[in-house]
Amino acid sequence: MADLDIGEVARRSGVSVSALRYYEEKGLISPTGRRGLRRQFDSGVLQRLALITLGRSAGFSLDEIARLIPSDPDDAPGLDRGMLAAKAGELTRTIGELTALRDALEHTAACTAPSHAECPTFREALAHPYAGRIAPFRGKRSLTK
Repeated sequence: MADLDIGEVARRSGVSVSALRYYEEKGLISPTGRRGLRRQFDSGVLQRLALITLGRSAGFSLDEIARLIPSDPDDAPGLDRGMLAAKAGELTRTIGELTALRDALEHTAACTAPSHAECPTFREALAHPYAGRIAPFRGKRSLTK
């Protein structure tokens, strides 16, 4: 298959041209050459960009992604299972914190106390902050669920 110019890669991948240039600067992708002033890429760059996009969605930094995917685009990804497991654990903790925050907001929105300051559950949540982390919410789920 013929090489793709940078504009076509951006169109097919949904990654902006400026991001493609940055990924090249970081060593995540490499052009095969230039046609005039436009960078040209092998069509395999689309799979690398899909891996980069997936990694970014999972919360990996570009440096971490660089360690996860091979430098040679022809090599299969050698995914570091330890890094993947650590990221999965981090996401599990984040999900727990966001669930607690959602539950607290739902309770506070549906609470029938005259004011939030008079709601015992809300006051308990405020009494146990965890240094910037969201404490598990012990209140009842919202009546809207």
